[in-house]
Amino acid sequence: MEQNFIHNFRRFVTAAIVAVVFATGLGSQAQTTTTKEYKVKATYLFNFAQFVEWPAAVFADATAPIVIGVLGDDEFGPFLDQIVQGEKIKNRPLIVKRSRTVAELKDCHILFISKSEESRLGAILASLESSNVLTVGEVEGFARRGGVINFFLDGEKLRFEINTDAADRCGLKIRSQLLSLSKIVATAKDQEHK
Repeated sequence: MEQNFIHNFRRFVTAAIVAVVFATGLGSQAQTTTTKEYKVKATYLFNFAQFVEWPAAVFADATAPIVIGVLGDDEFGPFLDQIVQGEKIKNRPLIVKRSRTVAELKDCHILFISKSEESRLGAILASLESSNVLTVGEVEGFARRGGVINFFLDGEKLRFEINTDAADRCGLKIRSQLLSLSKIVATAKDQEHK
């Protein structure tokens, strides 16, 4: 069954990447690359929601939505909204919220922290330390500084790393299928104590 999940996840991501490549065939090279990158990241955000379990207490009831927040500059455009529109995970719809302040996004389950927020990343992560928020970033060192998932480029391929210690501290359970596709890292201060 686990192999089936991994196979389906990989198929979905591959299909999404192919769709993104064909859908963004027009425009300048710089614009196309950025658009493709954020369409792939949006696809991953949707998939992360399928492979993470939150404590039951973070939801008001069995049909409360899974909220994906975008903090800072929004490079996703309408694509993130489009990819989650009409989708449900365990009978929960998905919705997207955007803001430039963490306070307005504290009720999110997944929080994408844009690279525009790099200068205040320490304060953002500290303010979310005792929450059950799956933080996702895109700047070097994000996961080692206490974020849960970080996107990075490996050559021309988009990859992600997961800080399992940070996920544990947030009360999040990440399925092994997702972990097997990632690079596992530790928070810098946790690494010093090992």
